[in-house]
Amino acid sequence: MDGSGSVGVHPPKREVFDVPAMTNTDNKGVVRPVRTYTETPFGLYMSRTADHPRFDHLESWLLPALGLRASIFWFVEGHRAGQRLYLDVGRFTGPDAAGRWHAEDWYLDLVDVPGTPLELIDVDELVEAHAAGLLSAGDTVRAFEIATAALVGAAERDHDVDRWFVESGAPLSWPDGPAGQSGASPVITRG
Repeated sequence: MDGSGSVGVHPPKREVFDVPAMTNTDNKGVVRPVRTYTETPFGLYMSRTADHPRFDHLESWLLPALGLRASIFWFVEGHRAGQRLYLDVGRFTGPDAAGRWHAEDWYLDLVDVPGTPLELIDVDELVEAHAAGLLSAGDTVRAFEIATAALVGAAERDHDVDRWFVESGAPLSWPDGPAGQSGASPVITRG
């Protein structure tokens, strides 16, 4: 999420989004409660609080057909004021027989700052992971294809990634950010 360059070779990050249990298990095995899950024909929306020093809330969409996870990190003051969307490239699937969705992050990320071209980051991580045998040649090529489709798609629409999502069949909404929090009970919806 910080785009600071290589941090050493590591296996692809995997997460579990357990809709029935209203939890999100991160790549380190930490299980966090989820405020909202919404399942749609094009993906899964998740909203949860975060215990991170730079952001206190996270909204994400898993978009299997696009090979992307789109997230809004609600940063605390002084951190990344211009960033809007953060796009993880990878394999996103679900729901499985138990109602869980799965994410496998393929290293490449795109950062959306409104009015500017998407920024592709962490290419070095992808190349190092492939060289270390942690990601197949097919998945490595697919990661570049996914990132290229997003870069070109947004660029062809005056760098409007939201317009590209809509025209790709994924009209994203972000209903549950910190301003929308009211202490209400967890919510599961299906659209």
